[in-house]
Amino acid sequence: MAFQPIVDVETGHVFAFEALVRGSNGEGAAHLLAGVTSENRYAFDQRCRVAAIEGAVAAGILDTGAKLSINFLPNAVYSPAACIQLTLKTARATGLPIDRLIFEFTENEEMIDTDHVKNIVETYRKMGFGTAIDDFGAGHAGLGLLAKFQTDYIKLDMELVRGIEASLPRRMIVEGVIRIAHSLGIVIIAEGIETIAEYDILRAMGVRYIQGYLLARPGFKCLPGVNLPGRSFAAFA
Repeated sequence: MAFQPIVDVETGHVFAFEALVRGSNGEGAAHLLAGVTSENRYAFDQRCRVAAIEGAVAAGILDTGAKLSINFLPNAVYSPAACIQLTLKTARATGLPIDRLIFEFTENEEMIDTDHVKNIVETYRKMGFGTAIDDFGAGHAGLGLLAKFQTDYIKLDMELVRGIEASLPRRMIVEGVIRIAHSLGIVIIAEGIETIAEYDILRAMGVRYIQGYLLARPGFKCLPGVNLPGRSFAAFA
């Protein structure tokens, strides 16, 4: 596993680390996901959850105040209450409080049953986990999902924020999503931020939580430090 910080840019502290699946030879998520089938999806999802928790704890996350954000596959969850048991067992065994766990899913994944996804999100929230829609704006279902259920966080897709300082349509779309999210009590996270120009305009829009290469690249089996424009912070700040 690799870990990339999500930074509270008002304080400079790491709000959360996103766990990013990596192969034994450093292969990226796309390579590994290409081998996931309906037959092995459940086992893959479970292994990733365990590896994320164990890897983050081994890297020192318990010594920080940061949360751990784990990607999951909704179609791998046949029963939210049953499929979370190994995650709970692993969290207890490693000493990671469950209220420091966030589960994020991408709206890009083919959703066979959005009511099933709603059930997962509502079950996880009742159990004390945070929930997030990843890559919001990349697929066709984003606003439709929000009409059905709300997560704690929305992660704006990098395609929405790429070059946002020079694109009026992107700015208008992002401003609209921010207004909707704030009205629903949802926290916005901007991901994929690579330039100071993108960073500055998102800050001006009131986005507090930012993730991207500008601040920190993913660290393989470690929790990387953070570089904010003009300031530097250790991962444990």
